[in-house]
Amino acid sequence: MADFDLIVIGAGPGGYVCAIRAAQLGLNVACVEGRETLGGTCLNVGCIPSKALLHATHSLHEAEHNFEKMGLKVAKPKVDWEAMQAYKGDVIGGNTKGIEFLFKKNKVTWLKGWASIVAPGKVKVGDDLHQARNIVIATGSEPSTLPGVTIDEEVVVSSTGALSLPKPPKSMVVIGAGVIGLEMGSVYARLGADVTVIEYLDAITPGMDGEVAKSLQKILQKQGLTFKLGAAVQSVERGKKGATVHYKLRKDESAHEIEAEVVLVATGRKPYTVGLGLDGLGVEMLPRGQVKADMHFATNIPGIYAIGDAIVGPMLAHKAEDEGMAVAEIIAGKHGHVNYDVIPGVIYTTPEVASVGKTEEQLKEAGVAYKVGKFSFMGNARAKAVFQGEGFVKMLADKATDRILGCHIIGPGAGDLIHEVCVAMEFGAAAQDLALTCHAHPTYSEAVREAALACGDGAIHA
Repeated sequence: MADFDLIVIGAGPGGYVCAIRAAQLGLNVACVEGRETLGGTCLNVGCIPSKALLHATHSLHEAEHNFEKMGLKVAKPKVDWEAMQAYKGDVIGGNTKGIEFLFKKNKVTWLKGWASIVAPGKVKVGDDLHQARNIVIATGSEPSTLPGVTIDEEVVVSSTGALSLPKPPKSMVVIGAGVIGLEMGSVYARLGADVTVIEYLDAITPGMDGEVAKSLQKILQKQGLTFKLGAAVQSVERGKKGATVHYKLRKDESAHEIEAEVVLVATGRKPYTVGLGLDGLGVEMLPRGQVKADMHFATNIPGIYAIGDAIVGPMLAHKAEDEGMAVAEIIAGKHGHVNYDVIPGVIYTTPEVASVGKTEEQLKEAGVAYKVGKFSFMGNARAKAVFQGEGFVKMLADKATDRILGCHIIGPGAGDLIHEVCVAMEFGAAAQDLALTCHAHPTYSEAVREAALACGDGAIHA
């Protein structure tokens, strides 16, 4: 029986970061992973491969629509799907091998196989039993589906299947207008597919600032995506040449159907805790399948912790990473902490969408007196130079104190720009603090400063 200070179950962003941080703090650490490669869903069939396809197809769009405007005369580009898939594979391989290197560098033991917790402090992997003073559940999540919809990963696919289709389809129905649905829908729309997005709610990207959501929908419609909002999917029927999606419009209960070669089910994810043996241990669970954990990530069983998608909160890789570092520090006797008020979210469409903090709707509902500073990327020289003038920065600040309460960006590089605001919010900065900070010209970041200025006397270039 191998003996460890800590065994982490799952080598996704939360798990592998937790293992490395704990090892850095002097603990003897093992990490259990059943996949052939490390990195979990994110690196293997999620964040990283989807970004590779988004980058490749955005480059295709630029070649088809903007190269000639810049004086670049080239033949019409052709898509080699096998080569694009190979590029995606190379990106995945480079990242997963990088984690293997980090495990070796930090002396983290990789226990290959699927884990079950047979008793407090005892983890079984295959036929081997290992003992640990502490166990962290970092098993992530899996795609969820709807009643009447069976995923076969051929015609009716999850996000995993959508990354590796045999060929780009001529038509696709996406069920769910969240992050995954819009990103993958964008990929295949750029590759020539007729993409229709069906969403149960009356707006896309649930939880996003309403003004930003409306703007994103208009832009994506210009890019060829069609939206059916307020539509409840009843069933998906597979046929000889694809599938038929049956749905009802909620406003009048009228029945409709639409056919497509491929149907992508992007209705969210659910915690993955199958086979861990949590019921037998008496680990408390929540109604939606999450492990119940306190503010220190501890379950009701001493020595067993949980982080990431396995517990409540946004299912984001970086949220899991922060929790992984925090719980490692707590186990090592330090004071780990996660500021859940400053966790950014990003959608990697073109333009990108990023947000942090409160939305305008949330502030209104809470009765907070606030002010809005907005700046359009049409006033940003760099954005206009690269044909990305659509979108804006929207900053929300406390009306009395000027403290930044939230920021929402739709535009070029939004996923990187948002972090200036994250740092500012972490330090309790006012909008004026950003407004008085010199920003290099010409950069997209000037739009953030202009929005901060708009919270005061007004933007300069608006």
